[in-house]
Amino acid sequence: MSRTAGTTVDGGRPAASGRGASPLERVTVNLTSRASKALETAVDLTGDSKTDSINRALSVYAYIEQVLHQGGSITVQDAPEATPQKLVIF
Repeated sequence: MSRTAGTTVDGGRPAASGRGASPLERVTVNLTSRASKALETAVDLTGDSKTDSINRALSVYAYIEQVLHQGGSITVQDAPEATPQKLVIF
């Protein structure tokens, strides 16, 4: 794969851009055992592909970081009768 200005796809062709098309970027990641198990769990629970699960996870993570960076907080409630608790990211 070649890389010039902007993101490219296999063969060095520019990635799709414009309205309705989103550019794709191929990346390679090394997952820890914990992250690999979390990915398997997400795939099992949602039926999404690993790629879709990773894309969603990154979007959620970016949103959480943005909220926290702006001084906000996020609460979670792990059961209907449970008390909401502030989400803490380590």
